[in-house]
Amino acid sequence: MIFPFGVQFHAEQRLLVWRPRGLLDEKVVSDLVAALAQLEMELHEPFNRFSDTGGIEQVDLNYQYVISVALYRRFAYADRKPIKSAILATDPKFIHYAQIHALLTRGSPIDVRIFPDDRPAVAQWLDAPVELLAVDSASSSMP
Repeated sequence: MIFPFGVQFHAEQRLLVWRPRGLLDEKVVSDLVAALAQLEMELHEPFNRFSDTGGIEQVDLNYQYVISVALYRRFAYADRKPIKSAILATDPKFIHYAQIHALLTRGSPIDVRIFPDDRPAVAQWLDAPVELLAVDSASSSMP
């Protein structure tokens, strides 16, 4: 599978890592959602997610879009095994969007948590090696 820019999948750790860079808009989010759906369909087994928003320089989203994506993910992932989705965020605008996503997926198999810049805490929660979450491992997107 070919992933969108900034997406890596670590099969051994069952972890998808997403590091958007520059502009975060509907196209970037839609590409990620499509990749998630395809990977979920192909693997048939749960995998956790880590979103590192530190490379986002500008956000061009609106609340209606964020709400629709969160609700879509909630319903598309219904009746599946639980997964964890860690979002590393420090920008107040993005934190607000992440909080909406977390609120709208609450009670579903998708457990969303938002973390400040604390990669060791994220690694512990995801039960993943902190090296996979390190900033410098984001230099390339790998299939």
